[in-house]
Amino acid sequence: MKALRIVFYAVLLLLPLEGSAQTGQLLDFERSELEIATAGDTYTFAVELALTPQQQAQGLMFRQSMAADAGMLFVNDREAMRGFWMRNTFIPLDMLFVKADGTIAHIVERTIPQSLKTVSSRVPVLAVLELNAGTVRRLSIKVGDKVAHPLLGGGG
Repeated sequence: MKALRIVFYAVLLLLPLEGSAQTGQLLDFERSELEIATAGDTYTFAVELALTPQQQAQGLMFRQSMAADAGMLFVNDREAMRGFWMRNTFIPLDMLFVKADGTIAHIVERTIPQSLKTVSSRVPVLAVLELNAGTVRRLSIKVGDKVAHPLLGGGG
């Protein structure tokens, strides 16, 4: 019953968004920079911040492309299990699930555009960083690497 209630509320949240999208009225996002420190190097990305429930519901939906050094950072008010899907998302993505201290806890590479399959954080996280598919492999980003941003405990 609880799962049904969650799906019901998720659908209610998306209904106004879909209406807005059809009229070309997508939400705006604040922009910021973040860094990912790997064993080999530090990489900078220009990200959009999805902070409100409405922004998080829209995310990267309806986009046809994204710059190679761009992404979207979803930040929540507390660590918890997170689940995403690719509904109305046309860009394949790498999803990095990030703890409050900036540590990458889980990575899902090359998500399937428009899939309704839930992509899970598997562990409680504060944030999720979406990058173009292939970025994780190209830059050798691994679990345990650090994301630095002012909205994460690791700073930025």
